[in-house]
Amino acid sequence: MASDPTAIVLDLEEELRCLTSTPSQFSIFTVPQVLRNVNEKAYAPRLLSIGPYHHGKDQLLDFEKYKMSYLQRLLERRLDIPLSCYFAVMRELEETAKNCYGGSISLNQDEFVKMMILDGFFIVEVFRKFRLEMEGRRHNDPALGQGNDPIFELSWMLPSIAQDMILLENQLPFFVIWKLFSMTELPNSASDKSFLVTILRFFNGILPGKGCRRDDVYRIQEAGIEFRKVEVDKDDDSLFDIKFENGVMKMPSLEISDATETIFRNLIAYEQCSQDINLKHVIDYVKFLNCLIKTSKDAELLRRCGIINNLLGDDEVIVTLLNKLCEGVVLGERFYYQEVVNKVVLHCSRRRNKWMAKLRHNYFNNPWAIISFLAAVLLLLLTFVQTLFSVLSYYQ
Repeated sequence: MASDPTAIVLDLEEELRCLTSTPSQFSIFTVPQVLRNVNEKAYAPRLLSIGPYHHGKDQLLDFEKYKMSYLQRLLERRLDIPLSCYFAVMRELEETAKNCYGGSISLNQDEFVKMMILDGFFIVEVFRKFRLEMEGRRHNDPALGQGNDPIFELSWMLPSIAQDMILLENQLPFFVIWKLFSMTELPNSASDKSFLVTILRFFNGILPGKGCRRDDVYRIQEAGIEFRKVEVDKDDDSLFDIKFENGVMKMPSLEISDATETIFRNLIAYEQCSQDINLKHVIDYVKFLNCLIKTSKDAELLRRCGIINNLLGDDEVIVTLLNKLCEGVVLGERFYYQEVVNKVVLHCSRRRNKWMAKLRHNYFNNPWAIISFLAAVLLLLLTFVQTLFSVLSYYQ
């Protein structure tokens, strides 16, 4: 017997009314299961929770005392603004902030606002301390520098915190952080621009970036393509700035360490989920590297060029890492390096480039080969001259 269609329609209408946001409005996602299955640990915070997704998990509760301590010091420094004022402002932003999350949130309104204050101020104060640390002024500040702070005194804590802060599921909307920063920044102190620069420099230490600075160029390629590491300014570092000019592939240096997989995986997951960005820079970059590095010999080549600084030891690990990073990842409609690829294909299709590459490989790969080649050319010239004189003598 068929069920009553009216009841089904009512159920669907009720579910539709419960939808508060469309997926395109989300900016803080949960990791898709197809990506999570490859490496579950790459998306889970190890030390602290930021935002609602991992809030209250047992293994992260010990760190909450640091958040409370940072909030206490902030309130002592800014006696002109009571805690109730921050609570009122965050309550006004609570609904907008919740709509940024694509996953389910179990916190009620007061719990969510409390989380925003504790997590937001912790992030802001860490950035402030980091800025003073860079300027050599942290210990001179009566509020930020008093007492021992394990986060800055223990060498392992700050990098671990930074790595947790960059996880896709461990985020606060940036407008929350910006609002808390604006409310608590003292007059005549650092500008808004310097705060953004501080954030970039804070994460610069853990993001894949510059390795050793060498200028050597290694050639043994079939079409004569050279790989050359380009130097970039510290504050304007662009890992994705890859160019191919006159047979030379110019690439910034990439440091591969224990944190590289986690960082790349979370950035890839964000790009995979986001509908607001047209170019998938990280996905395209990893795909491009995966095309370049198919064997340990390829990894060795880029390492010898200074393009890869391998802190993991074995070159084969790099090949495995890139292959795993590309599992379950889909390219966007536009490929960021399409022009570079087109230039490489055109270069490789020219026979002259292959002939020159074989000549360099066979005769100019070491000093003895060069000497042998020059000796052979000299012998050929002498033979030609001798033959020429013999012919001239015959006619005379």
